[in-house]
Order: sequence, then C-alpha cells, then structure tokens
Amino acid sequence: MNEDAIQIRSIQHYLYCPRRFALLEIDRDWQENAFVAKADLLHEHVHDGSHSFSDHRKTVCSAMFVYREDMPYGIYGKTDCVEFLKAKDGVAVPGLTGTYQVRLVEYKPKAPKDASYHETDAIQVFAQKVCADQIWQCDSEAYLYYADTRKRVKLPFDTAYAAYDAKLRQLLEEMRAILESHVIPARKRGQKCSGCSIADLCLPKQKPYCVRERIDAQKGGDAVCELSLIHI
Repeated sequence: MNEDAIQIRSIQHYLYCPRRFALLEIDRDWQENAFVAKADLLHEHVHDGSHSFSDHRKTVCSAMFVYREDMPYGIYGKTDCVEFLKAKDGVAVPGLTGTYQVRLVEYKPKAPKDASYHETDAIQVFAQKVCADQIWQCDSEAYLYYADTRKRVKLPFDTAYAAYDAKLRQLLEEMRAILESHVIPARKRGQKCSGCSIADLCLPKQKPYCVRERIDAQKGGDAVCELSLIHI
C-alpha cells in the first residue's frame, strides 16, 4: 500500500466528527468508552474464527484483508465477514473450486430507530465493496447485520452505486486534505460529544485551581486563595 492509503474504519471516524478523525490520525489520540468496548467485543466475536466455515453451498471467511490501491481510492481494511456462495454465473475465487457470488456482511451493535440502516455504516461497507470488486473482479452484494435486531439489511449499491461512489471519493479527498495539512479542525460542541470516546481529550474538563495556595504550600506560607481555571 502507498503512504497515502487510508484505513476504511477511519471513514466512519471522519463522518462522526472531522476533529475526532484528525486527533486519531494526526495526534494518535485514543480512549475507550462503553460504546467502543461494546463494538469491539462484537467484532472480536466475529473475528475469532467461529464464523469461518465451509459447506456444500458456501464458504464463509471472517477478518479478510481487502484493499484498493488505485487513486482516488487508496484504501484498505478488514471485512467482518465475506461469504462466497456457489453460483453458476459467479466468479472464480483463488483457493476455491467452482464459481461464486461474493457477499460482504458487516456487523454493527445497534440498528437505527428511524431507518433501515445508518448511512455512515453503509458508506463503510461500500468502501469494502470497491475493494472486493477489484480483488475478485465481481459485483459483490453487501449487507449490514445489526446485533440488537438480529437482522440483515441489504444495502442498495446495485441501484445507488454512482451516488455512493461519488460520496466516498469526496470523503477521501477531504480526509487527505486534513492529513496533508496536519491541522486539527476547530472544536464544535454538539450532541455527539457525549458519546465520543475521546471527548475528554478533545474538550478537557476544567476545575478550580488556587494559584496562591499552591505557591504557599511549596513555601510554607499563608495567603488568600485566588481562583483561576486551568485545563486538566
């Protein structure tokens, strides 16, 4: 992969918040909260090998590495699950006998309440699709599986390919502009901040701090406390 390659998972960081993306990719900051831990546990279960098997109808592989080097893509990452389903009109897959339909499945912990799927999840899977389609020279199907509803949702890439492709290219261009500039976007407080795993790094809490008290403690003297604020 070239030096400008972007991890597919970083696309969701950018969609969540450009500042978050920059802190993670430029400053290499990271903290874990309950939301991240839950998603990580789900993905660990997917990637632990228990979802890799083969029978007379299909072969299922978890944690497969995919990439696409040509620009404007230049992306790479791991899929949660790739299913190779035997099909007469499918494609040849190295290491397997016969021809197959390629199907991508991405696992997510929670489905949206007011839609069939999160668009941010869909664009992540579309990025996987453009990689898979080039690797296996196919037109892969793509699904999201939401753990709370235990349902698969088929993504409309067959009818909306051009729109998702244009969106992905635009996002990658914006992300590379930030990485090349090495400038962290300004803070913007919002509803998402409360669920962000790096909120305390991005927006440090403040507490009263007595300057004179600290000085006097060091010198052993007494003084009237003057309050000021510092970041911790």
